[in-house]
Amino acid sequence: MLVSRTSLTALTTAAILLAGAGTALASPADGSGRTSHPAASSTAAVSRFDDGSFETPKVNTNTFDEFAAGQSFGPWKVASGTVDLIGAGYWQAAEGDQSLDLNGMDAGAASQTFSTKPGARYTVTYSLAGNPELDQVPPVKTGKVLIDGQNVQDFSFDVTGKTKTNMGYVRRQVTFVATGPATTLTFASTTLHSATGPVVDDVTVERCKPDCCD
Repeated sequence: MLVSRTSLTALTTAAILLAGAGTALASPADGSGRTSHPAASSTAAVSRFDDGSFETPKVNTNTFDEFAAGQSFGPWKVASGTVDLIGAGYWQAAEGDQSLDLNGMDAGAASQTFSTKPGARYTVTYSLAGNPELDQVPPVKTGKVLIDGQNVQDFSFDVTGKTKTNMGYVRRQVTFVATGPATTLTFASTTLHSATGPVVDDVTVERCKPDCCD
């Protein structure tokens, strides 16, 4: 399990699930060399989705930081539980240097609120994996994607055969329709009673062209 950790709110949005269920990733790290960090100041809703590869703040190489409910890291905020921000070198990232384990001491959730146009469709794409340390059960990590608190996609990821240098990331996608001027995207672990959970990275949010999401 990860030891050092740091941590959005939602406006009303109707979410329409247009993509199938995904597979999950992530699990918290286990070991030594963690350091505690104070909570970052809260961040207001941003004008656009940002830092989908979890590069802010920078975590010491080969370590991770734990963030608890109410704490912020970059434009993300921990909505519940605890999460681990994984530094460069700890394990393979899907993009950039860092990634996010949705389980810190136990299941957690991370959210980001960003501006949207009511009635417009948006596609969320992300890379999913799991903590490969098989001594940390269960091997199948599960979680869900929420839009303004509504579950729009469940995912799971089996870490059997995966390693820190070969995480086995898979790309997953879900589309929603915004009904308000701001939307909150949340990734939440449903892997309970475990310090190892699903891992997410390389998250993108794109507004669909009129004919792209039919």
